[in-house]
Amino acid sequence: MKRLLSIAAALTLACSTSAFANAHKEAPNMKAASGAAPSASMTAQQSKMGDCNKKATGKTGDDRKAFMKTCLSADAPMSQQDKMKKCNVDATGKTGDDRKAFMKTCLSS
Repeated sequence: MKRLLSIAAALTLACSTSAFANAHKEAPNMKAASGAAPSASMTAQQSKMGDCNKKATGKTGDDRKAFMKTCLSADAPMSQQDKMKKCNVDATGKTGDDRKAFMKTCLSS
């Protein structure tokens, strides 16, 4: 009976060790996949970090640190559609030529 329990314990240990080894082998693959290409689930900040990181190629030390700080804190340029929405909101209450002139200035800046 003791021998049967010893064999069962040895099999349990072997199975758990095998499962651990397989899980350990899969971990590097997951890491490689996450760094390969930007996925749709990336946040805007993560995407911005990737862009700034590419632009910082060749910079090191304090120079790189300063560059990354300014790059990450800089506002992304607005798309034309976003600019139009903002200008429309800002032009509320203006009519006729006044609105037309305001929109022209707003959209060109």
